Amino acid sequence: MRALGWWINSVLGGQDYQRYVAHLRRTHPGCEIPTEREYWRTRHADADRNPSNRCC
Repeated sequence: MRALGWWINSVLGGQDYQRYVAHLRRTHPGCEIPTEREYWRTRHADADRNPSNRCC
């Protein structure tokens, strides 16, 4: 059950913020890291501006 939960969380983007923060720390060490709320707000706004990457 734990593996299934992990897989569903991964598919739905549950680890995306953590990966983004790790990327920023690795490649842009002096950059300010947005809060998780800011990250998701920006991500959804980008998806609304560019709907070609969605299936529906």
